[in-house]
Amino acid sequence: MMSRQSQKGGDGSTNIQTEQMVVHVGIDEKRAREVFQEMNLQLRKEYSQEALEIANARVNEFENSLMPKMEKVDGALEAFADPSFQLLLVEAQKTAASTERPADYDLLSELLVHRFKKGNNRIARAGISLAVDIVDKVSDDALLGLTVAHSISNFFPSSGNIQEGLDVLNNLYGKIIYGELPAGYDWLDHLDVLNTVRINSFGNLKKVQLYYPEILHGYIDVGIKKDSENYTKAIKILDSNDLPKEVLVEHSFNSDFLRIPLPNRAQIESIALSQQVLQDGNVVVVSVMLSEGQVEAINSIYDLYSQDNSLKQKNINLFMEEWDKRPNLKVLKEWWDNIPTSFTITSAGKVLAHSNAQRCDKSLPPMN
Repeated sequence: MMSRQSQKGGDGSTNIQTEQMVVHVGIDEKRAREVFQEMNLQLRKEYSQEALEIANARVNEFENSLMPKMEKVDGALEAFADPSFQLLLVEAQKTAASTERPADYDLLSELLVHRFKKGNNRIARAGISLAVDIVDKVSDDALLGLTVAHSISNFFPSSGNIQEGLDVLNNLYGKIIYGELPAGYDWLDHLDVLNTVRINSFGNLKKVQLYYPEILHGYIDVGIKKDSENYTKAIKILDSNDLPKEVLVEHSFNSDFLRIPLPNRAQIESIALSQQVLQDGNVVVVSVMLSEGQVEAINSIYDLYSQDNSLKQKNINLFMEEWDKRPNLKVLKEWWDNIPTSFTITSAGKVLAHSNAQRCDKSLPPMN
């Protein structure tokens, strides 16, 4: 509903009518650093003269880690004008002043960048606030274990090539496993006390040999036998939907079969086909996403896969042989399979672990 308004002015006057006027004052890097120091002034009176020098040095390290990251994110410096962000910044400065671990300054900066990206998501903000509060309390080995456990549940290869996919995972864990992984029960109890995990007294974690073949089932599913009746059906489906025969590739675990090169069936919709187009008189190759009909066609081809369990088990065995050839994945399996109890990671644990993983590998995607 609109309200009727009237406005009069004299000759030569300029009339401006508005229901609300909002003036945005931009914050640049210089002003953001000033705000950082203004917040830090609140803390200085809490320290003795002897502790002040150490605290200032640590907070400065945190500032030098935070500012370049905030500058790289479009609009992030504006967060320094947000009261709720300023309060979190003060808490992060307290944590920075309390920790002697250099990696924590980088971790705290990742958490604050994540806070900006999550905006008004209160659930995410609550987890981030808790994570900021415990950065200086979580032990080195527990943080590492938490990060690796979170990564197992969240980071997967996108390549449909089995060897490439395993290489991607191996390289990832080469970065994330930056120290000796924790053994026994104590590290989990420590994380439980900090409310980053909840230990489940009953049950055990699913072993790597069961977990990854389920998650990456596109690598181990049997596929379609060459020159079979189902192969003929698959080719007809491809031809009738303008799809290239290259949608099917030879299975690297069984040369008698063909497979769609995907890590799992859910990624069919993400397939992009290469297509030549004319741009400015030149022929260029562009990626074109599948139509809805083509997605349905490839799903129908997947339905033609053999369901021979003995062949599938052979593929799983070969998959694990390839897994064990990669040193980081072998370490991961031996560690994960020996965790003594099952557990779930809390929202605070997830944001802490994800931020630490991103600290280790800058190419990782942001947390959902």
